[in-house]
Amino acid sequence: MAVTEEQTRATQRVTAGNAIEYAYRDVGAGEVPLVLLQHFRGNLDNWDPALIDALAASRRVVTFDNAGVGASTGSTPNTIEAMAHDAIAFLEAMEFQRVDLLGFSIGSFVAQEIALIRPDLLRRAVLASSAPQGAAGMHGWAPEVIGAVGQPETSPQGYLEVFFAPTVTSRQAGQQAAGRIFGRTSDRDEATTWQTRQAQYDAVCTWGIPNHSLLQRVAAIALPVFVANGDSDPMILPRYSHLLAGLLPDARVKIYPDAAHGFLFQHHEEFAADVHSFLEEAG
Repeated sequence: MAVTEEQTRATQRVTAGNAIEYAYRDVGAGEVPLVLLQHFRGNLDNWDPALIDALAASRRVVTFDNAGVGASTGSTPNTIEAMAHDAIAFLEAMEFQRVDLLGFSIGSFVAQEIALIRPDLLRRAVLASSAPQGAAGMHGWAPEVIGAVGQPETSPQGYLEVFFAPTVTSRQAGQQAAGRIFGRTSDRDEATTWQTRQAQYDAVCTWGIPNHSLLQRVAAIALPVFVANGDSDPMILPRYSHLLAGLLPDARVKIYPDAAHGFLFQHHEEFAADVHSFLEEAG
């Protein structure tokens, strides 16, 4: 398997005003960086290098570990709002004046909060496998989902079952993605801890407490948003993508076929092209 540019990119560190030292990787070039926010229990190494390289073909892409995650210092907070403030501290430490955001899963929740807290920082946002706060049916995850990805010792089989659809084509794509994701042999990130798992799950459960009034919060996000998901996602059902897009003032939605939570890895070329098209609309 060919080594990708992302797999050779060294991990760097920056200390923010909140005294957290953030681990990050920086690839590509462009005036407005695209900053990525990672999924539940994920670190720098859990991004698919093929996706990162495709996104970085024509822009600067920055991935980072939020506070307490992977090689970043501190403890992981147990609310999405606190995670958003920690992410903003990273953006300020990098001296970014304006960014595009791509949030995946719990990272998409954090992206929504950043857009509400500091709209001046953002130009556009991509929300992958996402849901608005307070949506009915989002409190926790289905037992089979948390059983697969929430145990102290995770397994490749559990990852495949949640991130890829139960079809031959999707599972084959999952095997290929796993090979790319775990193909990095040097400068690997530190594994996420049980403290991160517990704090992130607390935050997800709080985010998912049904509250109809909270659904209206995202109406304040005036910037353009691209909402995307797989048609068979068992973790965050695709109907939440349609709900979220309907609540946002300026959103478009796409559901990728024969795909689950990891649709953006399975369909990395198509998804990256869609993201490029969306971001280029801003000129």
